[in-house]
Amino acid sequence: MLFVKTDRLKQGMRLARPIYNKDGVLLYERNSKLTYQGIQSIRTFGLLGLFVLEPAEPVPPMTQEDILFERFQTMTVFALRDELNKIKQDKKKSHKLQTIVNNILQRYGYLDKKINFIQNLRSKEDYIYKHSLNVAILCAMTGHVLNMKREEQVDVITAALVHDIGKMSIPKAIAQKDNLNEDELGVIDTYEMAGHELIGAVFPGEPAIKRLCVQMNKALNSAKAGELDQMGKFTLGAKVLMVAETYDTMTAMRLNQPPESEVVTIKHLLGHPEIYEPAIVDALIQSINILIPGVSVELSTKEKAIVIRNNEENVLRPMVLGFKDNNIIDLGDKNHKEIEITDIMKTMDNRYVIDTQTLIDNGFHVPVPKEAEMQIGIAQEEAMKENITGESGMEETEEKIEN
Repeated sequence: MLFVKTDRLKQGMRLARPIYNKDGVLLYERNSKLTYQGIQSIRTFGLLGLFVLEPAEPVPPMTQEDILFERFQTMTVFALRDELNKIKQDKKKSHKLQTIVNNILQRYGYLDKKINFIQNLRSKEDYIYKHSLNVAILCAMTGHVLNMKREEQVDVITAALVHDIGKMSIPKAIAQKDNLNEDELGVIDTYEMAGHELIGAVFPGEPAIKRLCVQMNKALNSAKAGELDQMGKFTLGAKVLMVAETYDTMTAMRLNQPPESEVVTIKHLLGHPEIYEPAIVDALIQSINILIPGVSVELSTKEKAIVIRNNEENVLRPMVLGFKDNNIIDLGDKNHKEIEITDIMKTMDNRYVIDTQTLIDNGFHVPVPKEAEMQIGIAQEEAMKENITGESGMEETEEKIEN
């Protein structure tokens, strides 16, 4: 798999990931060969580039849930971008923002199972929208595990969607720099505080929205400054927001900076219980798949291995099958406490390297999820006529896929 910038795309290249429009309609399926007209259309989307398959490379698997998650992300990022820009310009909210909140809550605020939390490539231009959406989804799932009241979940999801609105006004000369000096960081802080004031003005009847954003910002600054005695003063919602903010920031895909793996990020969160509430981190772990059977990993012994059984008590210490001599290592056993997983093996587009066939060949039963590319394409033709402002289209599509 290769990442090719938009201006270097050529006819005949095969897509590694699907492309959707703002209404969630599938425009180009995986394994589609690019045509001249297709390349011209893709350039109008404002994409930095695409992940394409190498000539003999097979199409990597994507489950039904992966397809739906990625499509929902695409649709909602377009809608959120429009709403945040309207708030910035008009200094008032519209009912569409509440629709986005309700969609996130409906789809991810009541789940009783883990999902594959897939990260998409971000540019400096769309980082805020993709980041804010992902933080909101993580907050919805985490809040559900923590049994937060619906009103609290709505407040946290809304705060997640708007918490970075002040950064949208940062001058491009600063926003597009990689290494910032203290003066430039001070400028960013000023715009963040102005953003909090805007949030307060836009949500006068919902003071919790601004309070959550302000508290999360103070919590992050307190952690950086080592003022850990301040952490107990913040509300549960602000702490949930901070865990989600940190997780997404660390695992985000950016052109100029490689993402941290989920293992490294979870280790960071668990390793600082004085900053990140352990119960909240545990709720996050219960919401997303991290080390599941079939995932290829690297061990501290420099050996490569495959997870064959997850560990519900300690997600970072599953049972694995070593590549070297097909030896089974139960990392949850105290006899192997000196061995740990150092990282996850991933494809270039930040997806897990899943090798269920090796497990099956070695006699392990592994459920293999079905792919859904064709199913969703058919369903979309019939149901995906509405954008994110109308909920019926997506609900009908998902029902058809499930059936």
